[in-house]
Amino acid sequence: MEHWYEKSFGPDYLIVYKHRDFAGARREVERMVQWLNLPAGASVLDLCCGMGRHSLALAEMGYKVTGVDLSEPLLAEARAADAEGRVRWHRGDMRDVPLEGGFDAVVNLFTSFGYFDTDEENRRVLEEISRLLQPGGRWLLDFLNASWVESRLVPHSVRKEGDLTIDERRVVEDGFVRKTITLSEPGRPDRVYHEQVRMYGLDDFRRLLAGTGLRIDAVHGSYEAEEYTERDSPRLILVGSKDGGDGA
Repeated sequence: MEHWYEKSFGPDYLIVYKHRDFAGARREVERMVQWLNLPAGASVLDLCCGMGRHSLALAEMGYKVTGVDLSEPLLAEARAADAEGRVRWHRGDMRDVPLEGGFDAVVNLFTSFGYFDTDEENRRVLEEISRLLQPGGRWLLDFLNASWVESRLVPHSVRKEGDLTIDERRVVEDGFVRKTITLSEPGRPDRVYHEQVRMYGLDDFRRLLAGTGLRIDAVHGSYEAEEYTERDSPRLILVGSKDGGDGA
């Protein structure tokens, strides 16, 4: 059976989310680099790199970057944008990454976590982040703030991209925020996609991280570096390190 994330992150994803630009990624990366406090030339893994916006911004800043994603169409877009071959691109599942460890940092961005039905599967992603980091390595996970999303959820929206109509319906149920996206255009059958993300909060992450060797060092509520509050912050951005480094 095809899982939703195997279908949804295809060519139509690039249309639905075309508003995500490289300039915004550069601003976010500049803030991330401050938080992670990485030395020049550090090795960084962008886990679930998508179309490569953040990976390429990191490479432009002089870091040795590897991007991993399950979606071949998104990786193809990333490779096309990387004419100079500055990033190593790999296809792989975030629960079982086909790479050896030893990275100085691992980042998981733009709510690329919580896709799976069980805590066990989602925890495997955190275990992989730990495996892939060298002792004392740094990690960052940029996630939605579940309370903020639920209080501001827009149940239905419609927009146009030329002749294409993008209809999005959203609901919070069974501990997930779920979205159904229907693409309609003249002369073609409708294309329907589903997305879901587990509504994990800060306490849930503390529970999932227990025993992984990863610790949380700081929590931010946005890329503007504002303090995280459960009610008002648009994001839940965790910055941490792996046990075993100097002073750990």
